[in-house]
Amino acid sequence: MTSQQSRDGVRLLVTRPQADGERTAARLRARGHEVTLAPLLRIDAVDVEVPREPLSAVVMTSANAARAIARHPRRETLTALTAFTVGRHTAEAARAAGFRAVESAAGDTDDLAALLRARFTEQSAPLLYLAGEDRAGDLAARGVPLVTAVAYRAVKVERFAPDVAVALAQGALDGVLHFSRRSAQAYLDCAARAGLLERALALVHFCLSRQVSQPLAAAGAAAIRLAPQPNEAAMIDLIGPA
Repeated sequence: MTSQQSRDGVRLLVTRPQADGERTAARLRARGHEVTLAPLLRIDAVDVEVPREPLSAVVMTSANAARAIARHPRRETLTALTAFTVGRHTAEAARAAGFRAVESAAGDTDDLAALLRARFTEQSAPLLYLAGEDRAGDLAARGVPLVTAVAYRAVKVERFAPDVAVALAQGALDGVLHFSRRSAQAYLDCAARAGLLERALALVHFCLSRQVSQPLAAAGAAAIRLAPQPNEAAMIDLIGPA
């Protein structure tokens, strides 16, 4: 990026779903960056069936899971349990959904699994893991009885919004933030449909993890930067202030 861009802020595209994207955009703008919000995944709640058997706790690895059950018919039953979350953001969403007791692993899924193993045993009543329909893998917490229930699905957007396509076509963007592998793939698919794949690949791609970056690398993106930790704060620090 040029010194002029560094002084005036980076022109960024945020591809997260609407709720999380708005928060990320606000934090980037507070650092002096110019942000265009382009949600490439739409989060739809799934009519999850809550087991009738006694449960020890609820487990969530995404804020989307907490939002999805906020209007569930058995929400009061679930929110009476302790919620165990992967990080602080998911913990905040759990509290907003009505959970009064929330414990955060403040890390990644390995940290969450370790927290669960420290609290529960094979003899514990099952924990309800509220998961997304499409996920890299199930939470691996050996020795802890988990029941997985799909609470939401992420639906890929088919095309860029007109303002996003125009910004790409006119070279009005410097970088793009990718928080999931699916949204990275959606970005590539939308760019290809718009005939803008070459321009889309030419930006600097800020990625939450190496796994998130894989579709971009395979497509030929040269400028890929990985967050040192898989969380929003690390992504924003990766870009730095204006």
